[in-house]
Amino acid sequence: MKTAIFSVMAAGALLVLMGCHNRTEVQALGSSHAEALKPMQQSWRGVLPCADCEGIETSLFLETDGSWVMNQHYQGAKAPSSFATYGSWARTADKLVLTATDGEKHYFHAKGAALEMLDREGNPIDSQLNYTLEPASAALPSTPMAMRGMYFYMADAAIFTDCMTGKKVSVTNNAQLERDYAAARGSDSKPLLLTVDGHFTLEPNPDSGESVKTMVPDRDARFEPGKNCDSK
Repeated sequence: MKTAIFSVMAAGALLVLMGCHNRTEVQALGSSHAEALKPMQQSWRGVLPCADCEGIETSLFLETDGSWVMNQHYQGAKAPSSFATYGSWARTADKLVLTATDGEKHYFHAKGAALEMLDREGNPIDSQLNYTLEPASAALPSTPMAMRGMYFYMADAAIFTDCMTGKKVSVTNNAQLERDYAAARGSDSKPLLLTVDGHFTLEPNPDSGESVKTMVPDRDARFEPGKNCDSK
């Protein structure tokens, strides 16, 4: 029932995000776009077409580190009716390409201040229905997502390195997960492969107070000693 629906940002903001890996381009945009360079500052929302429900309420969050998170709520559908997913993004000459954790790709482009979904070949969708998301302020979704990555805990701090995006994020305090990690690693002090249903949030850094992206384990956490992201 999961239908790939995402977006592409306001023209200026899109150039900032997509050009964040290009120093010359970022400098050319000037200091007026400093806010757009902060993590999790870009989000969009809208209700998109649905074949077997009233509409798909969609929220997309694009990050300057090259990752994204999306939440979809199928209006009027039976539970479970909310789904979330995440992955990495990249830019071609005229398209934004979102790659989900299952490897599926989705294409979008800017439409004024909104984002418009393209079809699976990256072409415009010929339809009178709404396929755009508008800029909006929204919190990261708390809907659990299937995650897989390397978990490491030391000195009262845990780090999760996501297998798909390669991004490292802090892990919120979770005593049970920490105990399970200690039991699974035995006498070895090394990262372990963790599969878990979780979500991302922003939590204040205890030292600087700055909001940082953090992974929250929700359920079904399982360590796999002796394996890594390349393991089948």
